Order: sequence, then structure tokens, then C-alpha cells
Amino acid sequence: MTAVVTARRFEEIYFDGVDDMLAQARSRLDRVSARAAYQEVIGGRAILVDIRPEAQRVTEGVVEDLPGVLVIDRNVLEWRLDPRSETRLPLASYDARVVVLCQQGYTSSLAADSLRQLGVWAATDVVGGFAAWRAAGMPVRLPGQAARPECPAGMPGRNARPECPARLPEIRPSARASVRSS
Repeated sequence: MTAVVTARRFEEIYFDGVDDMLAQARSRLDRVSARAAYQEVIGGRAILVDIRPEAQRVTEGVVEDLPGVLVIDRNVLEWRLDPRSETRLPLASYDARVVVLCQQGYTSSLAADSLRQLGVWAATDVVGGFAAWRAAGMPVRLPGQAARPECPAGMPGRNARPECPARLPEIRPSARASVRSS
């Protein structure tokens, strides 16, 4: 005897495929170029979150170690950046400017939209992802390239020597920060 499985009705499907899902996610984002993302990060106005898998970072390279650049695995992104989550990072805030980075800018759009749905309203992503970041000449460390040397103990932070951050920069709320507070 063969079991018959009835599929859900087509009308119940919300998106007309993944391309439609991506287009709808992007319609809710203010996507930024690699250069604009870099300027926001070095200005202390945003954090850049690389969600690429480790294997991809090893193969393609990484964003140079800068204050405000984090690596958070895609599968835990929402838990780390949702201000209500018990496993959130200390910097999780509804007002945080979070710029998500994947390899080519597809997964990051879906991830940034997911953060916005959780209330992190200033989340967005980099158009073209890490490939665009690298092509635009933004700071990267390529596979096989040595990391910058460790900073001497007691360095006061990025204002004295940019490559020696004492900690992640405090994220300054944007002009629209009045929407929600943490």
C-alpha cells in the first residue's frame, strides 16, 4: 500500500520562490556599498558582521581586524543580536547599526531583514558582499597572509594607534534612534 501525501495548496505559499523572497527582503533594506559600510565602521557608527562560514573565510579572506568588525555564524546571528535573547552579545540593541556581510550579498540581505523583523531597525547589508568589499580595496587579509602583530599591552585604543583597539567602539545611535530604545 502506498501512502498518499497531499501537498499544501499553492495559494498558501507566501513567496513566489527564493528570488521573490530576496526581492521582498531587499525592499525593506537601505543597502550600502562596501565603501559606505567601511566609513560607518571606522566612524564608530556601525558594526560590520561577517556571517560567512569559516571555510569561506579561510578560502576567500577576511575583513581586516578593525574595531567594530565581528564574525558571527549565520546560524546564531539572531540569537546574538536580538536584545531580548538570553544569548545576546552585550552590544545587542534595537538602535544598533548592524551591517551584515556575506560572500556576494544574497544571504546577508535575508539575514539583515531577519534582524529588522526582530526590531533591530537599522540593520542592513553590503551590496555585493565580501567580493565587493575586496574589489573596492577595503582592508582585507587574504588567505595565507599573516595577521597584524599583536598590539603592545596598555595601548589606549584606536585613537592612539588604529590597529590596536582596546575594545569594540560604542555604537552611536543614528538620527532615527528615537524609534525604539533598548
